[in-house]
Amino acid sequence: MFTGIVQGTGKIIEVIEGETIRSFKIQVPNTESLEIGASISVDGVCLTATSIENKIVSFDVIQETLKRTTLGQLEVGETVNIERSLKFGDEIGGHLLSGHIMATGIVNEKSESGEGMDFTILAPLSIEKYLLEKGYVAIDGISLTIGDVNNSRFNLHIIPETMRQTTIASKQVGDAVNIEIDSTTQTIVSTVERMTRKN
Repeated sequence: MFTGIVQGTGKIIEVIEGETIRSFKIQVPNTESLEIGASISVDGVCLTATSIENKIVSFDVIQETLKRTTLGQLEVGETVNIERSLKFGDEIGGHLLSGHIMATGIVNEKSESGEGMDFTILAPLSIEKYLLEKGYVAIDGISLTIGDVNNSRFNLHIIPETMRQTTIASKQVGDAVNIEIDSTTQTIVSTVERMTRKN
């Protein structure tokens, strides 16, 4: 489990194309007490560490994950958001995330807003029902609060600290982003749908 409080950014050092697997070597901010087999969120996607050498961690990614997320587009030299998995007793500053991406969205608009930034994200119709004003969403693994919602478009208001700690400020109009909806929202929407069908 993760919280969406990104601990820093990592740099793609190497990408190795296998027959069915794509392997990444990523320089991460911190490997203290990290073990092989540990889960790490990379741009919101839960990946398993397969090797650790100094601050460079390797991950193997299957085709299904590459198709459903933005990881298939990553190249050497790019930066990604990194979060280590939640440990018992850790403070939950964002919201609970599984690292299982529901869909990818597109940056539709981007503008400066004082010291911060505003974004409009265009989401696929498949997740429109989960988009609620003041609800939670994770964009590339970043826990954020949804602003105005207009059909499948939703606004995000980004504070300077989030811009400093993550990759979001580098996103441009047309870029794809990974989206995960807060699990509580998913449960509520599914329950309401089920109860509505019964009536």
